[in-house]
Amino acid sequence: MQNICTEIHQGDCKEILPGLATNSVDLIVTSPPYADQRKNTYGGVHPDKYVEWFLPVTAELLRVLKPTGTFILNIKERVVSGERHTYVIDLILRMREQGWFWTEEFIWHKKNCYPGKWPNRFRDSWERLLQFNKNKKFKMYQEEVMVPMGDWAQGRLKNLSKTDQLRDESKVGSGFGKNVSNWLSREKAYPTNVLHMATECNNKSHSAVFPEALPEWFAKLFTAEGDWVLDPFMGSGTTLCVAQRLKRHSIGIELVEEYCQVARSKIAEFVI
Repeated sequence: MQNICTEIHQGDCKEILPGLATNSVDLIVTSPPYADQRKNTYGGVHPDKYVEWFLPVTAELLRVLKPTGTFILNIKERVVSGERHTYVIDLILRMREQGWFWTEEFIWHKKNCYPGKWPNRFRDSWERLLQFNKNKKFKMYQEEVMVPMGDWAQGRLKNLSKTDQLRDESKVGSGFGKNVSNWLSREKAYPTNVLHMATECNNKSHSAVFPEALPEWFAKLFTAEGDWVLDPFMGSGTTLCVAQRLKRHSIGIELVEEYCQVARSKIAEFVI
């Protein structure tokens, strides 16, 4: 059985990332402090300065990621003076200038978001999960995240029309079409780019923990056993715990020593 390696580094990721080998990581999954958030823990970064603060990090991540690897960035714009700030959009554009491919955008629908009332908007129930790659071709194991066909198949596929039994060409001349009968014998389908996951409510060791299901989904989609996963803003170690359970090697970087200790304790529970 392969020994799974887990590395935890305490310190600023801007100082630690340069010590990692070039082209050595298969997947990066992280959620950095959002602009002006977690001030008591990480000091906070003003929205106007966020892009310049984060770009040195993404430059190092571009270096350490393998050509076949993937970077998933969990981030969300905050409201400033009554409107959404553009720092996420600005960051995407600047990262493309660095050499990143902005391949896809997933939406994390937080099924149990807190209720509330605001004068000019509704409560936030989703966050961005931005997918970046170094190349247009990368490792992807789509079959690992397939989902059950669902109840719709029982009704939709029960009585197929003649049109559904053949390729139904687009009525608007787009060239796209469908053949619904292709799904008759299938029990699973490929998922959408909307992930419905509850937020983490029971973990009191960190102020902003995403659910284990989130890094797990991306680890299954973009890595195989024995691959390397990196979280440069590790927090209390959720990504590393998932990697350990899925038999992936992992590296975590965290500024706060207390959170590093929590992560080490969690990882130790997996070691026999």
